[in-house]
Amino acid sequence: MGSTEEKKKGRQRGTYWKLFSATFLLSACTFGGGFVIVPLMRKKFVEQLGWIEEQEMLDLIAIARSSPGSLAVNAAILAGYRVAGWLGSVVTVLGTVLPSLLILSAVSFFYTLLRDNPIVDRAMTGMQAGVAAVICDVVLTMGIGVVKENRVLPVLLMGVSFVAVQFFDGNVFAVLAICALVGVIDGAVRKKKGGREE
Repeated sequence: MGSTEEKKKGRQRGTYWKLFSATFLLSACTFGGGFVIVPLMRKKFVEQLGWIEEQEMLDLIAIARSSPGSLAVNAAILAGYRVAGWLGSVVTVLGTVLPSLLILSAVSFFYTLLRDNPIVDRAMTGMQAGVAAVICDVVLTMGIGVVKENRVLPVLLMGVSFVAVQFFDGNVFAVLAICALVGVIDGAVRKKKGGREE
């Protein structure tokens, strides 16, 4: 009996370590904010580890984006909780926040030396180009996922949301709230129709 408990605890420790190391490495090697870490989290948790389903990952990202705070930290909290409960959330938050804390502490210490350095300036310009490419990848991947549903409403919502934010300076929170409301109503209507058909 004791050996079974020990094995279970060992597996839990292994899961926590994988969560911490995965989020730590993702956060340490990611430049450009939350949108850049999203495809890397998806690749790690969905494709490599198989802990989260594709659709569920998209749902977690949508929730993380519509919640206050950093997208990367919010997504890490939700992914950690989904895999290993509240302790998983704590582990993933530590893994996500620690690299930034350490790097920014070092950068702030040497800031005056680096501020006017032309090499650092060029490196940052290069990173901006890389960040733009990764964000385009996220948009295409998630957009294709929405289009593949073969439903008009999600595609229409996606297009209208883009136009509202990009061209009419719409409030992002208001757009997300309206989309969420439309999604709830659409889900309720489809559920009712499904019940009638049965």
